[in-house]
Amino acid sequence: MRLAPLPASLTRWALPALAGVTALGVVAGGSSAVAGPAADRSGSTSPAAGAPGFDLSEKLRGKVGPEAIGEHLDAFAAVAAAHDGNRASGTPGYDASVDYVVDTLTAAGYTPEVQAFDFPFYVENSPASFAQVSPTATTYTSPEDFSTMTYSGSGDVTAAVVPVDTTFTPGGANTSGCEAADFAGFPAGSVALVQRGSCPFGQKAANAEDAGAAGVVIFNSGAAGAIDSFAGTLGAPDSTIPVVGTSFAVGQDLGDPAGTTVRLVTDTTSEIRETYNVTAQTRGGDASEVVMAGAHLDSVVEGAGINDNGSGSAALLETAVQLAKYDKKGNGNGAGGSRLTNAVRFAWWGAEELGLLGSEHYVAELSPEQVEEIALYLNFDMVGSPNYVRFVYDGDNSTGTGAVGPDGSADIERTFVEYFSSQGLASDPSPFNGRSDYGPFIAEGVGIPAGGLFTGAEGVKTPEQAAVYGGEAGVAYDPCYHQECDDRDNVDPQALDEMSDALAHAVATYAVSTASLSGDEVAASGARDARGAKAARLAAKRPDEHGHVDHGAAGNAPDHAHDHAHDGARR
Repeated sequence: MRLAPLPASLTRWALPALAGVTALGVVAGGSSAVAGPAADRSGSTSPAAGAPGFDLSEKLRGKVGPEAIGEHLDAFAAVAAAHDGNRASGTPGYDASVDYVVDTLTAAGYTPEVQAFDFPFYVENSPASFAQVSPTATTYTSPEDFSTMTYSGSGDVTAAVVPVDTTFTPGGANTSGCEAADFAGFPAGSVALVQRGSCPFGQKAANAEDAGAAGVVIFNSGAAGAIDSFAGTLGAPDSTIPVVGTSFAVGQDLGDPAGTTVRLVTDTTSEIRETYNVTAQTRGGDASEVVMAGAHLDSVVEGAGINDNGSGSAALLETAVQLAKYDKKGNGNGAGGSRLTNAVRFAWWGAEELGLLGSEHYVAELSPEQVEEIALYLNFDMVGSPNYVRFVYDGDNSTGTGAVGPDGSADIERTFVEYFSSQGLASDPSPFNGRSDYGPFIAEGVGIPAGGLFTGAEGVKTPEQAAVYGGEAGVAYDPCYHQECDDRDNVDPQALDEMSDALAHAVATYAVSTASLSGDEVAASGARDARGAKAARLAAKRPDEHGHVDHGAAGNAPDHAHDHAHDGARR
């Protein structure tokens, strides 16, 4: 699951307006969709007989077993172990993960498609160091005092600090470093000290580098909530010099005495690289009514990402492998004798951890006609968290904490909730907050119904949730989220089994019928008509030659605020 913010220059799609929620608004409370403790599963194994997809659901769930999913997870763990401990996009570990998925799909009878795209790669190769050399020797620590900016360049610089249009009064308004004129007379080879505020960090860093700065220190503004050290992003890999963000206090320390000298050392790789999405579609089923299901394949550079998101990728992969058996034979209800009424397209996304870049690229490349052909999108991101909750994306925003999904999203939510209920299992809603790959599909101007599953990331389990699901209250759903310890042992087998069964059920249900998306149990033509209108709107919003999209007044992409800020005016 994505945590880092999306650089403004790469944002192509605007989510529907949120109801007072930040990107970190993972459900930590709220009422369960099914009350009461988790029940024994042995007494109830099937959804209600007669429901669309009932027969295929039962058969598919019987074949999507934990042993085979575990073998896929073992493969992802082995890939990471052989490639510097991670499977991050733009690295050999990710490329090997792509090869594994492609080979597995090919062996199952699919013809996978690999979609290449460029993206801004960044990794900090070794910890940065930052110290005041004179007049007072002081060593600063990370992340308490400073953090390297994403897309910072590398360097080992010892130089005088030169304040640039700064104000050292807490809360004072400033435009420090926002204009080239701020650097008039700047002594080349110095370290520029600029203050957070009014314009993007990348603009401040670019102006400083153009003026001959050997390094840049951006200190926090001193306004309420903008005191501490912070990690920001420059938005693109354009800088060739070290750039760090610091606390307001460090800025005061460096700017107060005359003749301050610092040593700043960063070791980063920041460049444009190529990475890949993988898609595979069933041979049978209506290709104008595509059921799409996806999971991001990449990890963060800090670890193997076996829960985030090897778990979703593995469960999706095994579902695809087993569904292929029903695509080849059956009672002739679908195209080519397939048992599938609707085609199913599986997707494994690249560069999700850098801002949903793979799914954004995929959606941006769709024609209006191709958008219309996608009946719905199902997303599976982290489905094996060790301190898990069965989260279902809140398609109708019934909790009022996220975005309302496009028409049909509430039905997808209901499909999952009712499935869990049929198994005697509780579930909780999780808001559409833009943190995973459903975002580009539900975006304004695209409007594809979406839903999916999630077992929790860095959010903390509440006592109420612990009473329902077990586990430990006051502890993160995944204490190893975005860390080295997200390894093979970090996946809860029961969570993975329950969620993969629900995944298979939803894929089977909609592979047989999407009629419920439009509230019509006879035909789904009304839903297709609605998507046609949305596709027409998409045509008017396709990126121009500069990659920009006019979202209009309603465009309101959420600010994915964390300690990775990207805009000097907000956190």
